[in-house]
Amino acid sequence: MLSQSVLSTVRVLRTEARRSIGIMAPAFNKVSDPIQQLFLDKVRDYKKRSSGGKLVDSTPEIERELKNELERVAKQFGGDGKVDMTKFPEFKFPEVKIDSITSTN
Repeated sequence: MLSQSVLSTVRVLRTEARRSIGIMAPAFNKVSDPIQQLFLDKVRDYKKRSSGGKLVDSTPEIERELKNELERVAKQFGGDGKVDMTKFPEFKFPEVKIDSITSTN
């Protein structure tokens, strides 16, 4: 009876240790799953190649299409060619002057 209890406890501890190691593995850049490792390698490669905000592996044709689409969107939404349509718009909310309400009785 006591030996079954000890064996059960050892099994639980071994399972918990495996789970802990599995959770900590990505922190040490050691991934046991080859699919996850391939995904991480691709993400790291893309990060290196995409520095500078440019399109990765773009051709002159793709650059031309992007320019045409940005011009089309600028015309459609009121851009005059001087506004950078890829930049998030800046909103300005002026302070509104509110008249005070006072009763004069």
